[in-house]
Amino acid sequence: MSMPSGSQPSPGKFSRAVSVELRAALARRQVSGAALARLTGRSQTYLSERLRADRSFTMTDLEDICREANIDLLALMTAAARASQAR
Repeated sequence: MSMPSGSQPSPGKFSRAVSVELRAALARRQVSGAALARLTGRSQTYLSERLRADRSFTMTDLEDICREANIDLLALMTAAARASQAR
């Protein structure tokens, strides 16, 4: 199965909230972009675009990041859901 070509849709409200919550969780754990790239095997550019909410994370991205940075994925998603509903 091939991936669709062309531009991706802009991240929605929930996706942007996930980026905000993830940035906060990484900051609390003092995980830098360079360290996160090393831990996950993704480039700093790839991660930076998603942490800025220029592009959306995949679920695999979030699973890997949360596992490597010791972040509770369910708590992250719950906080993002609450934040996206409050805005």
